[in-house]
Amino acid sequence: MTQLYFEDAEIGMTSKAGPYLVSKEEIVQFAKQYDPAPRHLDEEAAARSIFGGLTASSAHTFSIFISLTPKLQPRLHVLAGMGWDELRLPNPVRPGDELDLEMIVLEKRESRSKPDRGIVRFQIRSRDAWQRKVHGGRTARV
Repeated sequence: MTQLYFEDAEIGMTSKAGPYLVSKEEIVQFAKQYDPAPRHLDEEAAARSIFGGLTASSAHTFSIFISLTPKLQPRLHVLAGMGWDELRLPNPVRPGDELDLEMIVLEKRESRSKPDRGIVRFQIRSRDAWQRKVHGGRTARV
């Protein structure tokens, strides 16, 4: 696995990970433990929801997003995350969706308080690998 360091990161550089296949069983299991809303547990109730079918909870979608992050290639060596500026989930994740992740470096600068380190701001998007619908995205600083 290729590791990139601060001095290797270039603005506009991209890294990718995935795909990750989301199964019906995984959606239901996650919902049972963390978000037991009927639209995540029961296909009949989900069919009557605004989504018209079974969907993963937003927490589940974000968990998949996070699980793909260490698999980004090339991978930026990160000491600590400093925060997320925003998170958007514009499309539901459904059974059978295959998600991938793309990170784009937006900016970088040396740390003012720790000159031996740098701060990188990037955007990460999760998309359905086939339909190219955006399922989640965040802008983060590390």
